[in-house]
Amino acid sequence: MSAEDRREMIADAVIPLLIEHGTAITSRQIAEGVGVAEGTIFRAFGDKDSVIKAAIDKYLDPEPLRKGLAAIDATLPLEDKVRRMLQLIRVRFSGVVRLMAAIGATERPAPPQDRRLEYAAIIARALQPDIGRLNCPPERVAHLLRLVAFATSVPPLNQSHPFDEDELVQFVLYGVAGAPADGRPAP
Repeated sequence: MSAEDRREMIADAVIPLLIEHGTAITSRQIAEGVGVAEGTIFRAFGDKDSVIKAAIDKYLDPEPLRKGLAAIDATLPLEDKVRRMLQLIRVRFSGVVRLMAAIGATERPAPPQDRRLEYAAIIARALQPDIGRLNCPPERVAHLLRLVAFATSVPPLNQSHPFDEDELVQFVLYGVAGAPADGRPAP
């Protein structure tokens, strides 16, 4: 295994340990959790803080989410696409919220605006075949999906009445009353 592959493997394995133990985790716990000797950890990263930083940085990298969203087949039925989008985004937010709580982070730097636009463009491409069914631009749908996914991924906001993806798909696509009574598209 190359040194870079070893670093990747260690960083991946450290995330669940951080969620369970927070940053107070010891290098011994990391080594045991990863299944390697402590010396391997130190040779790969130098110190415990570098391991933790590498794991957090890797986990917070938005690229895997973007790739997952971009892989959604645009020819799927609209409901299936929105369900898959919500699943991916909720898993992402849920994991990030758990990690941030475990490490005691109170805020995460906001991504640059162009990265948010990139996310919206990926969603818009997947929704393009259904543009005639949408009551707002697909880029706006992307932000609504993000908002709904985030709100339903934060435990205190979702514990009293957890929502499943089917409920959320119905809510996002049809709201609480469907189309306006006069037949005009919603604003």
